[in-house]
Amino acid sequence: MERHGPAELVLAAAVARRHYLSGQSKIQIADELGLSRFKVARLIDFARDSGIVRIEIVADGELDLDRSAQLQECYGLRHAVVVDGGRLEPTALPEHLGAAAARLLSEVLTDSDVLGLPWSRSVDTMTRALRDLPPVDVVQLSGAMEVLGHDSSAVDIVRRAARATGGGSTIFYAPLLLDDATGAAALRREPQVARALGQAERVTTAVMGIGAWGAGMSTIFDAVTPADRESTRELGVVGELAGVFFDATGALVEPPLSERIVTISPELLRGIREVVAIVSGAAKAEAVRAALAGGLVNAVVADAELCDELLRPA
Repeated sequence: MERHGPAELVLAAAVARRHYLSGQSKIQIADELGLSRFKVARLIDFARDSGIVRIEIVADGELDLDRSAQLQECYGLRHAVVVDGGRLEPTALPEHLGAAAARLLSEVLTDSDVLGLPWSRSVDTMTRALRDLPPVDVVQLSGAMEVLGHDSSAVDIVRRAARATGGGSTIFYAPLLLDDATGAAALRREPQVARALGQAERVTTAVMGIGAWGAGMSTIFDAVTPADRESTRELGVVGELAGVFFDATGALVEPPLSERIVTISPELLRGIREVVAIVSGAAKAEAVRAALAGGLVNAVVADAELCDELLRPA
């Protein structure tokens, strides 16, 4: 490795200060110090590579801007927002993720958008933090489930969001998961349900949670029988978005269990321009990678633990 004496090190530091702190161009530095532009460029590169200069992107409160930028660049996302969960009590993380997603929506939604929301614990939490939104319509994308600690139905979620926007709401009353395919098919044919689900064609932006196909990581997984879980896994399913299943490549999969679910169709899900996922925990990394690889999700609000796992080389 090339060794540099103290004079060269000090010169590199001086050049770096002028370039990074004073904003001088390489040409200006070369003229003032009597150096060639090539020498100045080499000194700047050396100062950065050797650690004389350290470039740090600082956090903005609980938002980790460096991780956010890395995640966005790594996966080519429209938006990436990473919350530093290490600074929070674990029980407070969902609320902070929801608030971050709400702030993102207030920034990216325009008057011409239509917002789509399924039933989801993370989406429920987000809607409680919605503020300063344009007057967009809100469309319900799925039925609802009863989960301990979350007493909001999909209708509640959509109406709460519509109150925040001042726009219209499209709702229907139905469970997300039924006991049999016949009952689910009949419910999907109900005029109110069919009309509401058809309105998903209008949706330009959706916010969803990502369920990984494992215990405690998907409300659907936790609600079905061991036989349902295994038969779905055997088809390669690693996760679901509002009851729409996908495999490790992000390809959509329709297991028999799909016939018992009242939700947006896979085709309509694929047609939504921007799908924002609110998701946390390293254990969900495989499912999130798959959803990103398949183009099912193109914006993410996540915690630092999950972000680090997603950025880890495969």
